[in-house]
Amino acid sequence: MSFWRLVLRGVDIGAGGLIPLVFFVMVASMTAFAIGPDAALLQRVGAGSLWVAALLAALLPVGTLIAEDVADGTMDQLRVRGIAVETIMAARLAAHWLGFAPALLVAAVIGGAMLGADVPALVTGLALGTPALAGLGLVAAALVAGARGGPALAGLIVLPLALPVLIFGSAGDLRLLAAASLVVTAIAPFAAAAALRQGDG
Repeated sequence: MSFWRLVLRGVDIGAGGLIPLVFFVMVASMTAFAIGPDAALLQRVGAGSLWVAALLAALLPVGTLIAEDVADGTMDQLRVRGIAVETIMAARLAAHWLGFAPALLVAAVIGGAMLGADVPALVTGLALGTPALAGLGLVAAALVAGARGGPALAGLIVLPLALPVLIFGSAGDLRLLAAASLVVTAIAPFAAAAALRQGDG
């Protein structure tokens, strides 16, 4: 099975890319209603609120990202075919990003306009930062695969680790966002594979 077939298979498993979009827009709407007509305050808190919404949207599919394949034996079948666990995890990382990030970038245009944020800067930042969020979600999903309350545990793992990404994103530091995504996406498949092997042991 080729790498891209693994990616497409993972996107199919994580179908429902509209859910992060709807979730993201709902958070933006609720923030706007809660703060009211104070445009200056909306601009100050808007970017941070949308980055938190992006993190939570990235966490939505984490519960099923790996656990279902582990539970039904699909992961073992792929490994029996000689596919390295790191390759499977790299494909799942790409699938996870494709499953939520494109919809999120579309939603960011709507949410950013609602909160008076700098929409081009917000979309650029999310495009650079969401790979890091996807990588952190992948590692968390591997750590809790097969555990009871996996999605909740994954959230507890990801939230503190994602704090630097949220800080860089809210501050609009694109270079640090890009660096964080490069580091996380390079390490995440190997860390997730190690977590799965540890779970097998």
